[in-house]
Order: sequence, then C-alpha cells, then structure tokens
Amino acid sequence: MSALLLGSTACTGASTTDAQPPSGTSTPQVTGPLCAALPTGTEPGNPAFLAGQPVDQALRWIPTLTTFEAAVRTSGVLADLPAGTGVTILAPSDDAFAAKFSEDNWDDLMARHTDQLRTLLKAHLITGAHPIDELVTAGAATTLDGATVTLTRTGPTARLGDRADAVCADYQATNARIHIINAVLGPLPTTATDTDHRAH
Repeated sequence: MSALLLGSTACTGASTTDAQPPSGTSTPQVTGPLCAALPTGTEPGNPAFLAGQPVDQALRWIPTLTTFEAAVRTSGVLADLPAGTGVTILAPSDDAFAAKFSEDNWDDLMARHTDQLRTLLKAHLITGAHPIDELVTAGAATTLDGATVTLTRTGPTARLGDRADAVCADYQATNARIHIINAVLGPLPTTATDTDHRAH
C-alpha cells in the first residue's frame, strides 16, 4: 500500500453561474449510492454546474452538506490550505453529523470551540484535488490534521479505514474534489444518543 504523495494539483476553472459546464469540457461523473438523490441534469447544484464554482460556493449547493458547509464557513478552515494548492474534501453528510454529535455538543463546538472545530474539519481535508480512484490507487492519504486515512475499493466508490464510505464521490469544484462520506472522521467522541433528533 503506497501513501498518496500530496502536492500542488493544477486545475483550471472560473466561477460561473451557468448550469452547464464550460464549452469543450465533459460533464463530471459522480459515483455512489447517494448520487441518485442529489441534483442532476440541469437542476441547480448539478455536477456540471458545481464544476465551475469555488469550493466554498460549491458546498452550499449540495443539499446534504448543510452542516459541513456551515462549519467550514464558521471556522474559516479553508484559509489554512497551503497557497496555490488544490484540496480534496471528505465531506460528511448531515446524517453523519447527526449520528456523531448531540445538538448541544455541536452548537457548543460551533459557538465556543472554534479551535476544536477547525481540527475536526482538517481531518476531512487533503492537499491536492484527488479523484476517488487516485486515492484508492494510492491506498492512503494524509489529512491536514496529520492523520493517515486508508482507502480501499468498495463497489463504485471507496471505504475509508473502518469508519466511513464514500456515498457520492467526485464532485468537482474549482481546484477541488468533493467526496461525500457517511461518517465523521477525527478523534472527537460521539455524543449523539438515540433521543437526539437534530433537524437538517
């Protein structure tokens, strides 16, 4: 198993409000069981539309990432990325956050513990814009918090260690790849209980 060599990944793309990909480019192909429930075709937030968006804007268009997007925006963690490099985002779904954190715990992280929140989010960021196939071929990648995540092929997408599956992989944004996962990574303890019913 070889660890992914992380470095600058050159990608091009300009911010656009068109719902179609730039002329001469192919429509990005997303894969995974959750993709069928997300915007397709010419619907707002479809993969072709997101391919021309800055990554912070692209996250806002993916309906199952409202919790993650709010945390990224609140923490400002994307500013910690090395200048001039792309990013791969392993983005937990709203359901993943609801299964991990109680409402009170999450509200406390968002409002009072920005350092912990930033550390948590760095466990989901990898330097360079890497397709899921590239991550699986490498077998492992190092996240911005310094942890190593192993990746193995499972059907059309990937398994991340023994923690999470990529449920809709390979969204593209400007100089970025976004892979939606079904569990939260990082060392913070689980505080959600069966009585928690966070609305998303």
